[in-house]
Amino acid sequence: MTVTVAIVGRPNVGKSTLFNRLVGRKIALVDDTPGVTRDRREAEGHIADLSFRVLDTAGYEDVTDGSLEDRMRQQTELAIKEADVILFMIDARAGVVPLDQRFAQVLRKAGKAVHLVGNKAESSAAEAGLVEAFKLGFGEPIALSAEHGLGLSELYSIVSQAIDAAAANKEAQEIADLDAMPEVDVDITEDMLEGEGDEATLRWNPKRYLNVAIVGRPNAGKSTLINRMVGEDRVLVGPEAGITRDSILVPWEWEGRVINLVDTAGIRRRARVTQKLEKLAVGDSLRSIQYAEVVVLMLDATIPFEKQDLALADLVEREGRALVIAVNKWDLIEDKNAHLAALKEACERLLPQLRGVPLVTLSGLTGKNIDKLMAAIFKIERSWNTHVSTARLNRWLAGMVEGHPPPAVSGRRLKIRYMTQAKTRPPSFILFASRPEALPTSYLRYLANGLREAFDIQGPPIRLWVRAGSTNPYDDVSKRRLG
Repeated sequence: MTVTVAIVGRPNVGKSTLFNRLVGRKIALVDDTPGVTRDRREAEGHIADLSFRVLDTAGYEDVTDGSLEDRMRQQTELAIKEADVILFMIDARAGVVPLDQRFAQVLRKAGKAVHLVGNKAESSAAEAGLVEAFKLGFGEPIALSAEHGLGLSELYSIVSQAIDAAAANKEAQEIADLDAMPEVDVDITEDMLEGEGDEATLRWNPKRYLNVAIVGRPNAGKSTLINRMVGEDRVLVGPEAGITRDSILVPWEWEGRVINLVDTAGIRRRARVTQKLEKLAVGDSLRSIQYAEVVVLMLDATIPFEKQDLALADLVEREGRALVIAVNKWDLIEDKNAHLAALKEACERLLPQLRGVPLVTLSGLTGKNIDKLMAAIFKIERSWNTHVSTARLNRWLAGMVEGHPPPAVSGRRLKIRYMTQAKTRPPSFILFASRPEALPTSYLRYLANGLREAFDIQGPPIRLWVRAGSTNPYDDVSKRRLG
């Protein structure tokens, strides 16, 4: 049995630091600047042998004017509704400020178990603030230092009691449900037992989850798309560019399969990124690409391909991830046929290393073509996992070499011996040749394009490594990255 623990409080009291401490990894951005966290982030937290769901929230701002701060406040209130346990954090060194008192009033109305936490209590300077915290009306505050890990034993006790209470409530509900069921006498016949224990009936093989990161320039509509896909305002959106800072993972189910959608901060050109917080956010986005399996590169249909889009696509290719290009705000385009033709031509010309990469037009605001986006994601995932047997590869290779033999270099013929697939995700092949260092890149490109056509590997990166065709395991290896 697990419970949900929400960490709430005004800006810059150390909520994200405690979140990272409980999760055991630095996944939430932390900085001295107030208001770093904007969305609510969730992860699995641990204290000793306890596991639970923990929510990090934006700093509470007492505004209702429709501004960014107002939308951040709404996300925090949604986290409060979801939580079983609320850790109300204050800065013990600063004491109780008016915004803490205003937030305390909100929490009293929530009707949830609220535990007051005085963070930054590692020094004697916090003693006066801890005493002052009694006036908030939540009993004795827990003296905590999220930075140094002090006070976690008290949190262990709180979470442990909440888990026990949740388990007891679940058991009581199950008993109540059984008592409410009517008694029915049923005669069991042989027909009812037919197929009992049948392996085909009992076996259930759920499909593996899929990690999908959505990346792109600021204000391309990444967060709007995710909210439309999951059917709720899960991540913060608005007209301001650069709202998203943390990379937020949002589990979602599509056609019976769990999709881990990752919303990321917009990535601008490096020369334009000057502020420390934006650098941290961009770094978080780039790490999301490394952990993803499929990356959706979001473009703004009203803005043509830019150098930054190509740089992001090339980064995805270098990381060996499957790529789908999604052109958002398609409802704003008038001459759709001409615009689509221009986009496809640009993809073929500017991204030859990702030949056949799927391009999907959609509207994150209206939800149009989300089904086509998911179809493209599943298709390129299959291509990304392609495996070809060695026998098929070498039959194909013989035809390719016969149709177009490798050129002679320095008057000596190059011999192609055989090929095998080393791994998938992305498809990676080893080609054995007489002189690997002399084999022209153009010929390797010819083979890579042939692999795409023959085995339907359209879109994902292809790795083609060339080795000397001998049995010596210490021969020099020439590795080349191809599309």
